[in-house]
Amino acid sequence: MTVREALSKTKEGLPKEAFAIVGDPDDPDTWKLPHHKKSIFRALKGKLDIEKTVDWERMPAAVAALSPGGYRGQRVDASPEEILQAAKHLASHYRKADKPLPDTLAALV
Repeated sequence: MTVREALSKTKEGLPKEAFAIVGDPDDPDTWKLPHHKKSIFRALKGKLDIEKTVDWERMPAAVAALSPGGYRGQRVDASPEEILQAAKHLASHYRKADKPLPDTLAALV
């Protein structure tokens, strides 16, 4: 698969790399918890640091969706392993940005 083919599949105009949970890389319906801006396309091409593409306005919703109470009362539909991996992934963005970990992530990782 070429880079162009890999980048051609999107959900909400974003590639799979913009999501904390990617069930099936070939099925955008399984991608959950978007937390990057569209500038991630530039990062994937090596033209921008991927950490600069984190969408800090969307991050609280992604974090909340991992908690038992969920985001707007809805927890992400994912296995315990997927939730743990997503929490580790999101926590890494907080650490790299030198931001304090939200309680939800701190409890999971």
